[in-house]
Order: sequence, then structure tokens, then C-alpha cells
Amino acid sequence: MTQGPLELEDLPGVGPTTAEKLREAGFLSVENIATATSADLAETAEIGESTAKKMIRAAREMVDLAGFKTGKDVFEQRKEIRKLRTLVPELDSLLGGGLETQAITELYGEFGSGKSQIVHQMAVNVQLDEDAGGLNGSAIYIDTENTFRPERIEQMVLGLGIDADPADFLENIHVARAHTSDHQMLLVDSAKGRAAEMKESGKPVRLFIIDSLTSHFRSEYAGRGTLATRQQKLNRHLHELFKLVDENNAVGLVTNQVMSNPAVFFGDPTKPIGGNIVGHTATFRIYLRKSKGGKRIARLVDSPNLPEGEATFMVEEAGLKPC
Repeated sequence: MTQGPLELEDLPGVGPTTAEKLREAGFLSVENIATATSADLAETAEIGESTAKKMIRAAREMVDLAGFKTGKDVFEQRKEIRKLRTLVPELDSLLGGGLETQAITELYGEFGSGKSQIVHQMAVNVQLDEDAGGLNGSAIYIDTENTFRPERIEQMVLGLGIDADPADFLENIHVARAHTSDHQMLLVDSAKGRAAEMKESGKPVRLFIIDSLTSHFRSEYAGRGTLATRQQKLNRHLHELFKLVDENNAVGLVTNQVMSNPAVFFGDPTKPIGGNIVGHTATFRIYLRKSKGGKRIARLVDSPNLPEGEATFMVEEAGLKPC
């Protein structure tokens, strides 16, 4: 297997022009090519099917797609997993100790339910030492709805009650504003380079935030006729993010919007955008909703190893606090 990160240009017969076409079509890595169908690749990248077949064959030879691991190997790999704490005991207990690295956690809920408050708090907490609940790392924050507020970070740093300069914390949060879904996907690719540059620094990237994951996809691909294209792009986008958090032993944290399901007569009719693609790719799904007296309720809806449950917390000027 070829060592080091593979680029599209490493494939035989792929020059800068073809590579650019492939990236525009959403094939951002050699792994994307290796797992594509020849018909899909030929159509989206505007190349002949025989060329597409050769490209896929070469990509499969370059990446180890058939690499089995023993259960023991997986167990050893899971020993590398770290937990990023919210510092709200009830919420951390619900999450089995905090947000897991090498996983994507999805927060969904209505406007004002606390999604952006949590991601701001995590961008602060990730910078703390491990014994203080952090991961001693930096955060990359892809902002799609103009929700990032440096003033909020400052309030949360002061709210920790530690001797720290909020400016130092802001220095370790790398923010990019995404204007379209394609731009959003490109920023994940750029985040890969930024994380690689910072790997040997004192604060490697340990948190990747997308707030919100689905807003651009939802507005650009309206109507049932565009649903398949939207879901395909969203699928690629999430898998690129998954690779990123895996490679950097980092936490992936995405927010998602909700819509009302008119078919539900009893119970809560809200459900997250993105359908099964987001549902199956996110490792942990947390549903947030407002309650009385300024409380927020977090419900763990989906997890591979934790029971469903709920936790309450408050959003104060000083950040997330126990009730």
C-alpha cells in the first residue's frame, strides 16, 4: 500500500485538469474513486466509462479497501479514544464521560435549543488540559449560518473561573464561513491541510465543528427532484469529515436543523433534516429542546454503546452550567 496521504493526481492518467473536474464532481480523494461505480464516475466527471473503470481499478490497488482487522486490533485502536467533557456532570454522564474522539456527534433541535451554545462551549473546553476535561487541542469551526461569536467565547472562558486570557483561546479556534454547500465541502478538504500543519504544534486540532451541517444543502436542493443529488453530496461530505476526525483522533461535532413531520399525531413531531444519510453516519445523535425556566433538555437518541436517556442543563452568560 502506498504510504502517506494520496492525492487524485497520484492516479495514473489524472492530470491537474481531470483532478479539478473530479473534485468539482465531489470525488475529493482516491478512496472516493475506489468506492465509486464506473457509470457514476463517468457521468459526473465527464469521462469515458472505460477510462472510469481503469481509474477505479488503479484507485483500488492504491488503497487497502479489503483490510480486515482482528477484534483485538480494533480494541487496541479504541484505547486511543479520548473524551471531551461538557463540564456539566449530568450531560457528561449521559454521554458516557463526554464527546468521543474518532466519532461524529450530531446535535439537532429547533432554533434556540442550545446547539450553537454547545459548540461554542466545546471550542473552549477542547483547549483545556486532559485532567481538566479538555483535549489540550485546537478547534476548526466551519460556520454556515454566521453563528460564531467571539464575544461568546470570551464570556465562556471567563465563566470557567480559571486564570486564562480569552484572546489565547480565540487564537486556537480557526473559523471559516461557508457560503454554499460546495464551499462547505471544500472547507473540509482545507481543514485536512490545516490539521496536518498543526499536528506537531502544541495545540493539534482535536475538534472539528460544522454549524450547521445541512442548511446550505437544504436551501440549494429544494424539492423532491433534487433529493438524490443532495443526499449523495451530503453522504460524501460526512464521510470526508469522518476520515478527518479518525486521522486526527478528534471529535466531530455537527449541528442539524429540524422539520415537523405532519404524519405524527402523538408525541414530538420534530425530526432532523438529512434523512438516513445523516442518521447512519453520525455516531451519536442528541436531540435538544427548550424547557421551563431557561432549562434545556438533551436526549441521547442514538448511540452504538450507550443507553437512551435525558439530561438537563442551563445556558448562562458564563456558558453551559448544571441545573
